[in-house]
Amino acid sequence: MTHPGTGTSPDLVLLHAFPLDASMWDGQRAALASMQRSRSRAGAPASGRVFLPDQRGFGGTDLGADKPSLDRVADDVAALLNREGSGKVVLGGLSMGGYAVMACLRHAAVRERCAGVILADTRPSPDPPAAAERRLRMADRVLAEGTQLLQDETVPSLLGETTWRERPGVVDRVRTIVGSVPAPAVAWAQRAMAARPDSTETLRGADLPALVLAGAEDVLTPPEECEAMARLLPDARFVVIPRTGHLTALEAPALFTEAVSSFLRHAGG
Repeated sequence: MTHPGTGTSPDLVLLHAFPLDASMWDGQRAALASMQRSRSRAGAPASGRVFLPDQRGFGGTDLGADKPSLDRVADDVAALLNREGSGKVVLGGLSMGGYAVMACLRHAAVRERCAGVILADTRPSPDPPAAAERRLRMADRVLAEGTQLLQDETVPSLLGETTWRERPGVVDRVRTIVGSVPAPAVAWAQRAMAARPDSTETLRGADLPALVLAGAEDVLTPPEECEAMARLLPDARFVVIPRTGHLTALEAPALFTEAVSSFLRHAGG
């Protein structure tokens, strides 16, 4: 899904978390469009376009027959940029989307276009063997039992304690999105994440402006782990979003968008 822009500043690509789809960016879509209009009125360089794609198998997209791998997601991003005629881009992703961004940094056709990266609530390290095995078991279970088990077993850890206590609408929205994702896409993504490589050296070599975001109440990728990831990057800003868990963009959309907008002004000149 795309919001058109008219300028020469880098395009923005945001890749969604697991097990959600691109609708998780609804708050950012409207806010970033507003930012573009405001910058244009202020005489600043016009912003580029905003791309909020569904990753393969999610949001009605074709899963295909490829072996599960985040490298295939990077291929999909390269195809998107070629199709849309993108020049420079800022690549962003939350959770699984962050893993995909790191795969994109290893993809020559994407890396050469990259003007900056945004990594939210994610990590560069691969799954330890026990965690990878849990993903593979979950993939098998989802195919056999359906996605209801994700609502019961995955959603509780995705949201911060403040959201559970004070934002019932966000809880309901996440449950609804998770309940609608296709089981084959969930299984494919779990297997792809279980097989992902270590991206530590990829980040160390990413001589690009970077924004690293962390939810203060995130139990899956705690702030201290995200801060350590930021230190790997040669030119990174680190921002903790208060009163949020793993899904910062959904739990505090205004604060998330404010941090992204500020970074885009920095990365896009």
